[in-house]
Amino acid sequence: MNGTDLEPADDHGSAPAVYVHHQHPVPDPGIEEHIERYTDANPAAGRRVYAQVVGMLALVPVMAIAFIVIYFAVPRQASIRLGPLYANAMNVGLGVTGGLMVALIGFAAIQWAKQIMGDEESIDYRHPILSSREDREEFLSMVDDGVRQSNLGRRRLIGAALMGALGVVAAPAVVLLSDMGPYATPSRIRATLEKTVWAEGVRLVNDVTYTPIKASEIEIGQLVNGEPEVIAHMEGAAKLEAIAKAAIIVVRMDPKSIRIPASRKNWQVGGILAYSKICTHVGCPISLWERTTHHLLCPCHQSTFDLGDSGVVIFGPAARSLPQLPITIDSEGYLVARSDFTVPVGPSFFERDSRHDFKKGDN
Repeated sequence: MNGTDLEPADDHGSAPAVYVHHQHPVPDPGIEEHIERYTDANPAAGRRVYAQVVGMLALVPVMAIAFIVIYFAVPRQASIRLGPLYANAMNVGLGVTGGLMVALIGFAAIQWAKQIMGDEESIDYRHPILSSREDREEFLSMVDDGVRQSNLGRRRLIGAALMGALGVVAAPAVVLLSDMGPYATPSRIRATLEKTVWAEGVRLVNDVTYTPIKASEIEIGQLVNGEPEVIAHMEGAAKLEAIAKAAIIVVRMDPKSIRIPASRKNWQVGGILAYSKICTHVGCPISLWERTTHHLLCPCHQSTFDLGDSGVVIFGPAARSLPQLPITIDSEGYLVARSDFTVPVGPSFFERDSRHDFKKGDN
């Protein structure tokens, strides 16, 4: 039963009490008596709190400037030592200044809300979920009342200081974006994305044994996974980066069964050609070789390249031909590179210059 008012069935108490339902089982207590706030009763105290709020918001730009100065001025290897404890000086500085920016805005907002904004209570009656026109009008009226109670009309400097504090907080975030990587200027792209360790005279070696690949030892239809010889002498991250960009496949096909454009006549040795091992779609390594069709298939998304026709795409999502490495032989009969790749290797991202990629029908 939902009622709360008890009414006995008779005056003798012999029958059980009957609950009589009422719409509002609990009496409306109303709004408590308003007690004037100290800052409202004492104008001097209100002015002090006002100065505190503006002062905290004014310190936010100072912290933002300090954040940026620390980022550029403090050496990245510098550290702060406190007995047996130590920490990176830049990280500590950025953490303190960044934390103070957020804390000052928060403390200012709390003081503003508790001591300066209107202190009058209002009633919000519960209604059905569907809002009526009257409800919407009442809501807008409450919003207007809230704006009025914010006292921004009389304390305008708080609003300006708050907007300035929130706006300047974005500056350190923009500065930190530079840590996402070096700026992709054309010169940096040419020196990194568009360059590998391949160069004139670098030998082609087996990617497992690092044995130099001799032209006379490769049979028609054979595929060899290769790398530049210089990788054998590299270590760590530099080696992994070099392998990721310079890995190749070396294939030999009957020269009579393949199309070699005039512009690439000297890029091969008796039907031996070298191509990048990195798919131009999303960068998967490729070595699924169909020796009878001269097709190379990517296992990730089934892009298919015709190595008998300069590596052009014949199927799948890849947008660029497979880059070909110009090769020749040295005095001992070993395969060597004539130069680096003439086009960027890897996925067809926007920063790749694909103007010189080979297309079917090119010469």
